[in-house]
Amino acid sequence: MKLIFRKTKIFLAVAMAVALLPTMVSCGGGSLEKEVKQTLLKGDTTETRFAELCELVERNGEASMLDANGEADAALLGEYINSIGARLRPARQWNVSAYGIKQLALSVYLERSGSMTPYDTQGGGGELKKAVNDLINFFPGENVVPSIFIVNDGVYAYGGEVAEFLKDKNIYASTANMGNAAHTDFGEIFSTILASQKPNEVSVLITDMIYSPKNTKNVSAEKIFNEENSLATSVFKQYPGKSVLVSKLSGTYQGKYYPYNQSSFAYSGKRPFYVFVIADKKVVEEMTNDAQYSRFVNLANAEHFYRFNQPEMPLEVSILPNWEGSKGRYRIAREEGLMVEKCEGDRVTGVLQFGVAADLSVLGKDAEFLCDASNYEVASAGGYQVSVAAIEPSQVSGNNKSYLEGKTHIITISGMPEMRKDEVVIKIKNDFPQWISQSNATDDTNAGVPNFENTTFGIEPFLRGIYDAYANVGDAYATIRIKIEK
Repeated sequence: MKLIFRKTKIFLAVAMAVALLPTMVSCGGGSLEKEVKQTLLKGDTTETRFAELCELVERNGEASMLDANGEADAALLGEYINSIGARLRPARQWNVSAYGIKQLALSVYLERSGSMTPYDTQGGGGELKKAVNDLINFFPGENVVPSIFIVNDGVYAYGGEVAEFLKDKNIYASTANMGNAAHTDFGEIFSTILASQKPNEVSVLITDMIYSPKNTKNVSAEKIFNEENSLATSVFKQYPGKSVLVSKLSGTYQGKYYPYNQSSFAYSGKRPFYVFVIADKKVVEEMTNDAQYSRFVNLANAEHFYRFNQPEMPLEVSILPNWEGSKGRYRIAREEGLMVEKCEGDRVTGVLQFGVAADLSVLGKDAEFLCDASNYEVASAGGYQVSVAAIEPSQVSGNNKSYLEGKTHIITISGMPEMRKDEVVIKIKNDFPQWISQSNATDDTNAGVPNFENTTFGIEPFLRGIYDAYANVGDAYATIRIKIEK
C-alpha cells in the first residue's frame, strides 16, 4: 500500500503539471494553437480576444512572435493565426493588422523651392497649405507633437511651434532664409528621411517632385531622367523594410515657374503636387487598416494614390454554392483550399460559370481598380476568364449571407470545363501605375506644352526608380487559386 500511495502522489504531481502546461508551452504546437483554433471556429474575432492571444504569446515567451520590447508583434501573430485558419474546414482568416498599432510619431517635411512658393500666394486657393495642415490635424494622438522640417538643397529644422506653423498664412515667406530654394536635392532629402526614421515614426514629404539638381542648363532631359531613376533605386534599395504611399493632388499656382533648363516664365493656373508617406511596412499596414488613420492616409481631394513595397496579402475568399450568375453545374468540394467538383457546362452554351466572394478591402485600392478585369491576371489550362463587381446590399439574402458576409466583391469565373482537372490562378497585379506615366512630362519649358496643368517633369523616372527598388517583392497584391474537377 505504501508503494501504491507513492505512485499516486507521483501521478497527482504529473497531473498538476499537465494542468499547468498551457501557460508554459511554446506557441509552435501547444496552447496558443488550441486557443487560436477555438477562436476561429467560434468566430470570436474581436479586438478583446486578440489582446488575450497577445498576452498568451508574451506569457509563453515565444521569441518568434515578440518585438524588440518583448511585446507580441501583431503582424507576426496575424500570420500565425491565418496559417492555422488555412488548415480548417472551411478555411478561415482574421485580419488583425489594425489591432497592434501603437502611438506613432510624426515628422513633416515641406519642400521650399522656387517652384513651390507659388502654391501658397495670397489670392490662391490654398490647397497645398490645407493638405499640409490636414496631415498634421488628422494624425491620431492627442499628445503627438510633430517634428517639422523645410527641405530644398538640404533638410532644415523649422524651429518654431507647431501651432505657429499651422496658423501661418504665408509659410514660405516665414521660411525664406532656410536653405537654397534654387534647387532640390531629392537624394539628400530621401536619404535623410529614411536614415533618421525611428521604428514607430511616420514621415511625410510634401513636394512638387520636380527633379532640379544644380547646373542643368545644357543637360538633356534624357540624362536627367536616367540620373534620377538610378538615384531613386539606389536610395530606396537600402531600406527594404520601408513602404511608401504617394498621393497626387492639385493646387492653384500663381507666380514664376522654373523648368529644367533653368529659364523661367510666369504661370497662373492649376499644378500638381505630391504627398509621400514613409514608414516601416508593418506600420503602413496597420495604418491602412485602422479607421482612425483613414483621413490621414486617404487625403481629401487626392486624385490618385499608390503604395510602393506592398506585400502580397492573404484574402478571405469563399465559393458561392449558387447565385444569380451561375451557369452549368458544380459542387463545392470539402477539402483544403478552394475547389469545385462534379462540374458540367451549361447544356446550351457549354459554359461553366460560378462566383467567388472575396474581401478586397484589405488591398487598399479604389473601386475603379478593383472592378477592372485588366488588373487581374488569370492562368489556367482551360482558358478561364474573370469579371469583378462590388457586392450590392440587395444581393445579400438568407441563403447566401454566410458566404457574402464580410466580403466586398464577387469575382465571376467562366470557361469551358473541358479538362478533367484544372486550376485557375488569379493574380491581382501590382503593375507600375498608369496614372504616374500619364502624369509625366518630358518637356516643361513653357506652359503651352500639352497637359501642363496635370503633369510633372520627370515624375515617372523617379517613381519608377522606387518601384524598381522593391520589384523583388513580387508582382501581385494577392493570389487566389481554385481547383476545378469534372
